[in-house]
Amino acid sequence: RQTTVIGPDTHIKGEMNFESSAQILGKFEGTITSNGDLQIANGATCKAAVKANKITVDGSIEGDVVGRERVKLNAGATVRGDVVAAKLAMEEGATFVGHCSVGAEAVKNADSRPSPSSMGQAQPKAQGTVEAKKGQEAKV
Repeated sequence: RQTTVIGPDTHIKGEMNFESSAQILGKFEGTITSNGDLQIANGATCKAAVKANKITVDGSIEGDVVGRERVKLNAGATVRGDVVAAKLAMEEGATFVGHCSVGAEAVKNADSRPSPSSMGQAQPKAQGTVEAKKGQEAKV
């Protein structure tokens, strides 16, 4: 399986499309659309509308996020934007500021929209603070 890597010393602005998987170690601004998996590594920053199957965040995303299968925020991750996901997992220490819609129906509705940036008009299914005990994931 091929993985596209954006190195830690790289800053890209624009539109990124990929089929397999990608890992961002540096900075990306724009739009990311994929039928594969995306990882935003620790120290990486992403100012983008993001749509992929599985999204794992260790760094930071500023923008709306659609995870067709799953969005996982690891400890230290920061997401500022609305999240739509079939499944959402958040570890203790992660920061999330925005609205979230979770479940297959939410993803189906998000996929029917033309782009991730139009997500902000969705009515949230769940809002609020998610807490987890130390060493455990909070699942929404």
